[in-house]
Amino acid sequence: MRRSKVYLALLHYPIYNKRMDIITTSITNLDLHDIARAARTYDVEGFYVVHPSASQQKLIGEILAYWQEGYGGLYNSDRQEAFRLLKLAEDLETVIEAITRETGRRVCTVATDAHHYPEAISYRQLKAEVCDDDRVFLLLFGTGWGIAQEVMDQCEYVLEPVSGASDYNHLSVRSAVSIILDRLLGEFWFNQ
Repeated sequence: MRRSKVYLALLHYPIYNKRMDIITTSITNLDLHDIARAARTYDVEGFYVVHPSASQQKLIGEILAYWQEGYGGLYNSDRQEAFRLLKLAEDLETVIEAITRETGRRVCTVATDAHHYPEAISYRQLKAEVCDDDRVFLLLFGTGWGIAQEVMDQCEYVLEPVSGASDYNHLSVRSAVSIILDRLLGEFWFNQ
């Protein structure tokens, strides 16, 4: 049983495109559904979608309304339950302030990225901290081609990348979230 509180944030700004320009990415409906379901499965305290655009926030609101109050919620109560974890924020600072108010504790930010960082924390080490320490962790996930360096530099940790069986490393963010949540919050099957 873990002692810490864990939150997720899906960032749509500031994000890199493939030319390494800073951009704002668009909302992807599947990301909202799949990450909310993974967050609920692994008993995460909250899932924030961070987007500065009012029109994209409106779109998220419409999707949430359909699955929480509309026909979707009646049709699929499991999806309705998962979407209760999803909250909107205009920027990362707002997320950190909200979690700090909710928990009364300092938030430890953990960036994820497909690139290797020399001082990256391993899954084994972060899993131990998440299980044993009474802290608040915020896992940051980027869209597009990754989180801007200015945000990465502000994080307490950068998690080592998900590595597969080949040199190809371009998972969808929803796949990466599921793998990372299982590695950090899943069973200790590897110790048995």
